Amino acid sequence: MNSSKKESGNDFSTLSSSSINFSNFKFENGLIPAIIQDSETKDILMFAYMNEEALKLTIDTKIAHYWSRSRQSLWKKGETSGHFQHVEEIRFDCDADALLLFVRQTGGACHTGYRSCFYQTIDGNTVGEKVFDEKDVY
Repeated sequence: MNSSKKESGNDFSTLSSSSINFSNFKFENGLIPAIIQDSETKDILMFAYMNEEALKLTIDTKIAHYWSRSRQSLWKKGETSGHFQHVEEIRFDCDADALLLFVRQTGGACHTGYRSCFYQTIDGNTVGEKVFDEKDVY
């Protein structure tokens, strides 16, 4: 049987950041871009940046953490809204300069109330699902 998914023997649920060599990743100005994807629906939920501390916390807690460039601070996704991202797997690309997180999303991923941050077409049409009122959360 030919399988496109190679079994690594590693279970993300038991993985610790102490077993990862972070020098293998290409952090630019201390940051690496991350694409966040729903592990079940495969919908792209958001894009964010992580620094090494955010990546370590994400691996160790299994809850997504990111680096806010505007606030210049670490943030735990869902800490304010309650809309956590439970990380099930992390992959990196062929150049080791971008990450892909597979998550189980609680509530909406976007701070505007939509399930995904990618809820608008290039011509301005809204195509996404609004799942909460941001005025009630923030």
